Amino acid sequence: MALLEKVRRHCAEVAARARSVQIDLDAAATLAPDRAGLPESLDPESHYLEGSPADVADYLLVLDAINFGSGWFPTLRKRAEHGRTLSGYFTVAWALADHTRAHGAPTAAWLREVQTDEIASILGQRADLELMSLYAQALRELGRFLGTRRALDLVAQSQGSAERLAEALARGMAMFDDRGLYKRAQIVASDLALAGVASFSDLDGLTIFADNLVPHVLRCEGVLVYEESLAARIDAGKILSLGGAEHEIRACAVQACEQISKRTGIPPRLLDGWLWNRGQAPQYKAHPRHRCRTVFY
Repeated sequence: MALLEKVRRHCAEVAARARSVQIDLDAAATLAPDRAGLPESLDPESHYLEGSPADVADYLLVLDAINFGSGWFPTLRKRAEHGRTLSGYFTVAWALADHTRAHGAPTAAWLREVQTDEIASILGQRADLELMSLYAQALRELGRFLGTRRALDLVAQSQGSAERLAEALARGMAMFDDRGLYKRAQIVASDLALAGVASFSDLDGLTIFADNLVPHVLRCEGVLVYEESLAARIDAGKILSLGGAEHEIRACAVQACEQISKRTGIPPRLLDGWLWNRGQAPQYKAHPRHRCRTVFY
């Protein structure tokens, strides 16, 4: 069974037997994405998009290699731009973009040797934060996986298939091997396409990229309903353990978005972008989302 079918089957099975999370199909039926608000590209200020296609692709692959750590984001020193404090993701993406603008796209050789204090300095963070050591580990893993290749070499080897690219990433790197969901392995192709540096024939076959923000928006919209004790733990800011109820949250988000996609005709990956961008609004940030300290999102 191919990766995307595995994800869909797994999430449907988890949702069917879930004890801590339920999908309210009536609420899902009222969620009407604004097609004008669907993501068409990445933000060119907070992302490095102005370089050659090969350099942009390398930047995005490196960014996606460290596109995790939401459970640690409250401990980050958040970047401020244009009079507002950025989220954890944009703090990391923008800092890496600035480094790439100043020093060029990261090479596999550099990735294989990068140390915790170096990536912490690039991202404007303290080196003693646990997340920085995990970022350094993830980058070294990526460097070993790449060998002499660059990001666009991986795209060429995938022969125009987002699914094959995701499978290669998940098979080649433990930190991408998010069994049953494969959030980070899937998002690479989407990011490359949004940046205009790669195209994939099966891009719209991707599922949503199950993290902690999209389920949070679905919860706020009444689409995901959490069991009382789980809701209380999240609202109190408690860190959830990987698996169990935490896994149900993410799997049910995938399943709910599959239903919304079928109803609206909007591919799940674009629904993900719409929901994720919606989650940047103050009314969603005012409520706690679930936090889990994991390398998978």
